[in-house]
Amino acid sequence: MIAIIDYNAGNITSVARALENIGQNYVITDDEKKLASATHVIFPGVGAAGEAMAYLREKKLDNALAGCFASGKPIMGICLGTQIILEHSEEDNTESIGLIEGFTRRFPEKLTSGSEVLKIPHMGWNSVNFKREHPVFAQIAPEAEFYFVHSYYPAPADEAVVLGTTDYGLNFCSVLAKDNLIAMQFHPEKSGRPGLQIMNDFCAWRGK
Repeated sequence: MIAIIDYNAGNITSVARALENIGQNYVITDDEKKLASATHVIFPGVGAAGEAMAYLREKKLDNALAGCFASGKPIMGICLGTQIILEHSEEDNTESIGLIEGFTRRFPEKLTSGSEVLKIPHMGWNSVNFKREHPVFAQIAPEAEFYFVHSYYPAPADEAVVLGTTDYGLNFCSVLAKDNLIAMQFHPEKSGRPGLQIMNDFCAWRGK
């Protein structure tokens, strides 16, 4: 059973529909016991870091997620669920969960690409440059594009956990991987066939 963490952050319905599309059973929950009994955990979200962390702490889901990580259970972070697995977010000056060392940064003002001034948030389709192989992304073509919508991005302290990068005025980390955890700034559930392939391969992954 796949557990989708419910912490009052948006986009959970889209993740659930994507799992239905690939024939996976799931439960949407904010119950730490259900997270402990799940085979896989998906930590999605669209929203503000401060409000999200307040709810997670109220429900003790921050500790539950840390327990899942320590146990070796496969975990997928998506968008906000990627940003707040780091130690601190510049959004709302928020102390986060800290599964990965590092910070979540805001895109700088007047971000440019050549002579073009780029809009913030970064919204739309973009590619990922994968630095190494990973079972969850093994079937993704190099030219595949994914759907992004964000004003902040993960900046891990250890380059070894950076699995993929994306260029948007600057080259930022768009995919993290450490042990049984993968996390991506883009939305696989909104990224068509490549996104569904990622979710399908995550559900088959055993976190090793």
